[in-house]
Amino acid sequence: MSEQPVRLDKWLWAARFFKTRGLAQQAVKGGRVEINGARPKASRLVRSGDSLRIGKGEMMFEVEVLSVGEKRVSAPLAREMYRETEASLKRRQDQIEARRQEGEVSGDPGRRPDRRQRRAIRKVLRGD
Repeated sequence: MSEQPVRLDKWLWAARFFKTRGLAQQAVKGGRVEINGARPKASRLVRSGDSLRIGKGEMMFEVEVLSVGEKRVSAPLAREMYRETEASLKRRQDQIEARRQEGEVSGDPGRRPDRRQRRAIRKVLRGD
Protein backbone atom coordinates (compact mmCIF):
# COMPACT_ATOMS: atom_id res chain seq x y z
CA MET A 1 0.00 0.00 0.00
CA SER A 2 1.39 3.30 -1.08
CA GLU A 3 1.30 6.63 0.72
CA GLN A 4 0.14 8.49 -2.40
CA PRO A 5 -3.30 10.08 -1.93
CA VAL A 6 -6.12 8.04 -3.48
CA ARG A 7 -9.61 8.96 -4.67
CA LEU A 8 -12.23 8.55 -1.96
CA ASP A 9 -14.39 6.15 -3.98
CA LYS A 10 -11.38 3.94 -4.74
CA TRP A 11 -10.34 3.87 -1.10
CA LEU A 12 -13.86 2.97 0.10
CA TRP A 13 -13.91 0.12 -2.42
CA ALA A 14 -10.36 -1.05 -1.60
CA ALA A 15 -11.08 -0.97 2.16
CA ARG A 16 -14.17 -3.14 1.49
CA PHE A 17 -16.83 -0.74 2.72
CA PHE A 18 -18.62 -1.18 -0.64
CA LYS A 19 -18.64 -4.05 -3.14
CA THR A 20 -18.14 -1.82 -6.18
CA ARG A 21 -16.72 1.59 -6.91
CA GLY A 22 -20.10 2.54 -8.35
CA LEU A 23 -21.78 1.87 -5.00
CA ALA A 24 -19.06 3.88 -3.26
CA GLN A 25 -19.63 6.79 -5.67
CA GLN A 26 -23.39 6.67 -5.03
CA ALA A 27 -22.81 6.73 -1.27
CA VAL A 28 -20.55 9.75 -1.56
CA LYS A 29 -22.95 11.52 -3.92
CA GLY A 30 -25.89 10.70 -1.62
CA GLY A 31 -24.17 12.34 1.36
CA ARG A 32 -23.59 9.15 3.32
CA VAL A 33 -19.84 9.77 3.51
CA GLU A 34 -18.08 12.65 5.25
CA ILE A 35 -14.36 13.32 5.28
CA ASN A 36 -13.00 15.49 8.09
CA GLY A 37 -16.54 16.74 8.77
CA ALA A 38 -17.29 17.87 5.19
CA ARG A 39 -19.31 16.34 2.36
CA PRO A 40 -16.79 15.49 -0.36
CA LYS A 41 -16.99 14.53 -4.01
CA ALA A 42 -16.01 11.00 -5.05
CA SER A 43 -12.81 12.38 -6.57
CA ARG A 44 -11.63 13.89 -3.25
CA LEU A 45 -8.20 12.56 -2.32
CA VAL A 46 -7.85 10.51 0.88
CA ARG A 47 -4.64 10.67 2.88
CA SER A 48 -3.40 8.90 5.99
CA GLY A 49 -4.81 10.57 9.09
CA ASP A 50 -8.13 11.61 7.50
CA SER A 51 -11.27 11.03 9.52
CA LEU A 52 -14.25 9.44 7.73
CA ARG A 53 -17.91 8.92 8.65
CA ILE A 54 -19.44 6.25 6.44
CA GLY A 55 -23.15 5.42 6.46
CA LYS A 56 -23.96 1.97 5.18
CA GLY A 57 -27.59 0.97 5.62
CA GLU A 58 -28.45 1.49 9.29
CA MET A 59 -24.81 1.30 10.33
CA MET A 60 -22.55 4.31 10.77
CA PHE A 61 -18.80 3.79 10.77
CA GLU A 62 -16.40 6.42 12.12
CA VAL A 63 -12.88 5.57 11.03
CA GLU A 64 -9.42 7.07 10.83
CA VAL A 65 -7.45 6.29 7.67
CA LEU A 66 -4.18 4.55 8.53
CA SER A 67 -3.00 3.74 5.03
CA VAL A 68 -4.18 4.29 1.50
CA GLY A 69 -4.30 1.98 -1.46
CA GLU A 70 -6.24 1.74 -4.68
CA LYS A 71 -6.17 -2.03 -5.08
CA ARG A 72 -8.81 -4.17 -3.39
CA VAL A 73 -7.18 -6.45 -0.83
CA SER A 74 -8.34 -9.30 1.38
CA ALA A 75 -10.60 -8.48 4.32
CA PRO A 76 -7.90 -8.87 7.01
CA LEU A 77 -5.57 -6.54 5.08
CA ALA A 78 -8.42 -4.10 4.41
CA ARG A 79 -9.08 -3.80 8.17
CA GLU A 80 -5.47 -2.66 8.57
CA MET A 81 -6.16 0.32 6.29
CA TYR A 82 -8.30 2.04 8.93
CA ARG A 83 -9.02 2.15 12.65
CA GLU A 84 -12.62 2.41 13.84
CA THR A 85 -13.27 4.66 16.83
CA GLU A 86 -14.34 3.07 20.13
CA ALA A 87 -17.63 5.03 20.14
CA SER A 88 -18.46 3.82 16.63
CA LEU A 89 -17.68 0.20 17.53
CA LYS A 90 -19.86 0.35 20.65
CA ARG A 91 -22.75 2.00 18.77
CA ARG A 92 -22.65 -0.67 16.05
CA GLN A 93 -22.52 -3.50 18.60
CA ASP A 94 -25.55 -1.99 20.38
CA GLN A 95 -27.44 -1.78 17.07
CA ILE A 96 -26.62 -5.40 16.26
CA GLU A 97 -27.76 -6.55 19.70
CA ALA A 98 -30.99 -4.51 19.46
CA ARG A 99 -31.73 -6.03 16.05
CA ARG A 100 -31.08 -9.52 17.42
CA GLN A 101 -33.45 -8.88 20.34
CA GLU A 102 -36.08 -7.48 17.97
CA GLY A 103 -35.86 -10.61 15.82
CA GLU A 104 -36.46 -12.86 18.83
CA VAL A 105 -39.50 -10.84 19.91
CA SER A 106 -41.11 -10.73 16.47
CA GLY A 107 -41.35 -14.51 16.31
CA ASP A 108 -40.02 -14.71 12.78
CA PRO A 109 -40.59 -18.31 11.65
CA GLY A 110 -37.38 -18.25 9.61
CA ARG A 111 -38.87 -20.03 6.61
CA ARG A 112 -41.66 -19.74 4.06
CA PRO A 113 -45.06 -21.27 4.77
CA ASP A 114 -45.62 -24.75 3.33
CA ARG A 115 -48.61 -25.72 1.15
CA ARG A 116 -50.99 -26.39 4.05
CA GLN A 117 -50.07 -23.10 5.76
CA ARG A 118 -50.53 -21.14 2.51
CA ARG A 119 -54.01 -22.63 2.09
CA ALA A 120 -54.89 -21.65 5.65
CA ILE A 121 -53.63 -18.12 5.04
CA ARG A 122 -55.68 -17.79 1.83
CA LYS A 123 -58.74 -19.11 3.66
CA VAL A 124 -58.38 -16.47 6.37
CA LEU A 125 -57.76 -13.69 3.86
CA ARG A 126 -60.82 -14.63 1.76
CA GLY A 127 -62.94 -14.79 4.90
CA ASP A 128 -64.10 -18.41 4.43
